[in-house]
Amino acid sequence: MTTPILHVDMDAFFASAELLRHPELEGKPVVVGGSGSRGVVAAASYEARSYGIYSAMPSRRARRLCKDLVFISGDYEFYVEISGRIMNILRRFTPLVEPLSLDEAFLDVRGVRRVHGEPEFIARKIRDSIYEEEGLRCSVGASVNKFLAKLSSENAKPKVGAKGPIYGEGIFLLDEDEIEMFLDPLPVNAMWGVGPKTHKKLNALGIETIGELGRVSEGSLVSNLGNSVGQQLWRLARGIDDRNVVVEQEAKSIGHEETFSKDLTEREEVERELVRLVDSVAWRLRKSKKKCRTISLKVRYSDFTTFSRSHTSSEPTWLSSVLLEEAKGLLDGVDLSPGVRLLGVSVTNLDKNFVEQLKFSENPHSDRENTEGVVDLIRDRFGTASIGPASILGSNGMRVKTKGEQQWGPDQDSTIE
Repeated sequence: MTTPILHVDMDAFFASAELLRHPELEGKPVVVGGSGSRGVVAAASYEARSYGIYSAMPSRRARRLCKDLVFISGDYEFYVEISGRIMNILRRFTPLVEPLSLDEAFLDVRGVRRVHGEPEFIARKIRDSIYEEEGLRCSVGASVNKFLAKLSSENAKPKVGAKGPIYGEGIFLLDEDEIEMFLDPLPVNAMWGVGPKTHKKLNALGIETIGELGRVSEGSLVSNLGNSVGQQLWRLARGIDDRNVVVEQEAKSIGHEETFSKDLTEREEVERELVRLVDSVAWRLRKSKKKCRTISLKVRYSDFTTFSRSHTSSEPTWLSSVLLEEAKGLLDGVDLSPGVRLLGVSVTNLDKNFVEQLKFSENPHSDRENTEGVVDLIRDRFGTASIGPASILGSNGMRVKTKGEQQWGPDQDSTIE
């Protein structure tokens, strides 16, 4: 078996998922994302891509490229639900599945040949199963390691035609003896770790393709790019990637951030949004049965100047009241006059095996823990918007921050109450 690692990547996942609910939009240029002036495109249908629209493009620019563009704000929980079913389909073929995001995953099929056959057969069966059960298309790449499998799935993707997608087989197998020929003509920015800055440095060295990169000595790359990046790119240019498929990966952070439709300059407004963010982060923290030691505050001004502040406590916590006190402390001294475009809160140094030191005095947080425990029980039974801090109650009800909400920017009519 020369192609034991598969990379499965859903085709225009968010947009395709929305078309399941809106079949009347089939064949039209559709994007999922924030429709407001500060929004970005999260996913574009192939009809939209034919206009030059792509993920992460500012929504304003996308509208200029296509006057008939249909915007859908997106439903993160809906995508999570579909993703869960897709990952379960993949686990029918091997227990060694490593999700990278909602719409892609690596599979190690080395040990399932007798049960499911060769990688090519498994890839076809995966595509058929996902389409038959979910009505969605995916592309599958297969090769000797994760890096090459991901590049292979890119090669298997539908092509963008003048009026929509041009579908091929949706599968690309890259055998070991074909690696050099496959990699040589690819642009260097097709590689992991080659962002705009590294790309510019490589271009300055006269390196445009992976083939040209592969002919540069490791020492030269290290001296120009640094030890870590230089060694990594030298190995990848030769198709070397020793990483294993990792089945479970613990979350290293939990966070929320929000871009506002108008800049916030009043501390009262900022603190109200801070309450929303901390409340949601703490709730997710408790649901994960973890506590944290570090909380970070992220602020972006209207001119895109961005900075972060952090505070680390000696004792771990999952209490929103404690985290809010710490977050407000981080906000003290922040100049709000330039206007806050984006506000974010995240927690790190997570620990589920926490041990609290016994105290002779009464636990000062016991009442808070009891109160927030009751809040969690109510939310579990009646929904996240059933109860919360009074300051996040607006004219349309409780404005609880949910995972994935506005992660692509605010919609056109988004307002702060």
